[in-house]
Amino acid sequence: MAIELNHQEVLTPPAPSATVMVLRDSPQGLEVLMVRRHGNSGVLGGVHVFPGGKLDALDCQTPASQLEQSAEALTASLGEESLDPATGAGLYVAALRETFEECGLLLHRELPPHVPGQLRQHVKDGLGFVAAMAQLGLPMQTSSLKPWARWITPRVPSVTNRRFDARFFVALAPAGQDAVHDDHEVTETVWLTPEAGLRRYWSGELGLVPAQILSLSQLVRYGSAADVMNAASARPPLLIQPEPMQLEGQRVMCYPGDPGHSVKHPLWTGPTRLVFQNNRFEPEGGLAALLV
Repeated sequence: MAIELNHQEVLTPPAPSATVMVLRDSPQGLEVLMVRRHGNSGVLGGVHVFPGGKLDALDCQTPASQLEQSAEALTASLGEESLDPATGAGLYVAALRETFEECGLLLHRELPPHVPGQLRQHVKDGLGFVAAMAQLGLPMQTSSLKPWARWITPRVPSVTNRRFDARFFVALAPAGQDAVHDDHEVTETVWLTPEAGLRRYWSGELGLVPAQILSLSQLVRYGSAADVMNAASARPPLLIQPEPMQLEGQRVMCYPGDPGHSVKHPLWTGPTRLVFQNNRFEPEGGLAALLV
């Protein structure tokens, strides 16, 4: 699908948000869950993304007794010196909440099969996610999430007129639960190997934006879900601040390690820039550059 390029500068601060790459192993190899945002959505309508959304005030008010780990420990794991504990813990809660709201998966170990349905009904009845979890006596199993990266939208965003400070997490798909889209925010859920996702993007079957393109390209290099989780545990989350520039009339998004980026050390193996052409962002070197 065609992506519409944004030219508007956004002067407001980026909104804190959380995104989750839910992973599982399959006969085809490592798979990641993607959801298609509703075509009428004000943010990335019709595009395939990982589950996620903005931080809510209630996420930051989760009682300490409901958190599996302390707010201080959760905040420290994000590696951001200026982040306060309430917000740090809230980002984990937002990740759990958005994953449940958008695709019905509750990232919780050893969960009785009837519990997600009960939780869904409580939320539908107007009880917030945090309160509904408390009603069912369920702690926030924050250890199911591992910080992966932090993507900060530049002041001239590539595909939307909003800015986000998105913390990307990785998590294992919970056993015995099926991903189901909510038909409100998202209209499709699909499990894909990273390579299949990139090939479908290249063939025009999927609309992807830069953060998803490059995240899938990173996941291509891992053989299993456990490999990804171990990698996330072994390093601090990557700080990714794209820097746009115009080159020969084309928008180019530069990433750390690119000659056009202020950070000269690359964060990954693979493309360090994406060029807007053919109504989408593409790497120099084509699909093969993403699959190396």
